[in-house]
Amino acid sequence: MLREPATSIAAHVLGSVLRHVTSDGAVAVRISEVEAYEGQHDPGSHAYRGRTKRNGAMFGDAGHLYCYRHLGLHHCINLVCRPAGHASALLLRAGAIIEGHELARRRRTARGVSRSVDDLARGPARLAVALGIDLRFDGVDVLGDGPVTLELAEASVGTPASPTIMTGPRVGVSGDGGDGARYPWRYWIDGDPTVSTYRPAKR
Repeated sequence: MLREPATSIAAHVLGSVLRHVTSDGAVAVRISEVEAYEGQHDPGSHAYRGRTKRNGAMFGDAGHLYCYRHLGLHHCINLVCRPAGHASALLLRAGAIIEGHELARRRRTARGVSRSVDDLARGPARLAVALGIDLRFDGVDVLGDGPVTLELAEASVGTPASPTIMTGPRVGVSGDGGDGARYPWRYWIDGDPTVSTYRPAKR
């Protein structure tokens, strides 16, 4: 399923569970919000102008992670889609912690304020911190038996039976890629309290 354009599989990835197991324990997040990025056909994508050292993992095979550091401040996690050579990926924007609440809270508290359970992985930076994922995991395969694994929604415990999926403009994307009419490529589970707040790009 993942060897499809990010825009085609985004709704199916919602409700999937990303789990990271470390010596400290496991943290699992049920994904509630994603954004699709379609490579050289998408002015909002890191890969719009081609392959670089930074975005190389985005051109890899489906089921791997593309991790990057945003503005030198925090990390973001993307799930690579399509076969190798096609830079298509889903930014994992938010989710609900379903395993390892205390470990996730310790990680989040060490990096800033954590106000509630719903806030632990609300937003891409918080999600990465809660899971303990950073640049070391760029290019990691999450469909195998490694420390970071993805359970697609059909097999995920606690997935809503029939969630309503909403779409809209991507958060903080400037220029043509931020045009919500042309690129309504943010997808989220309607009514889920972990979904992040929409903020347009700063002009």
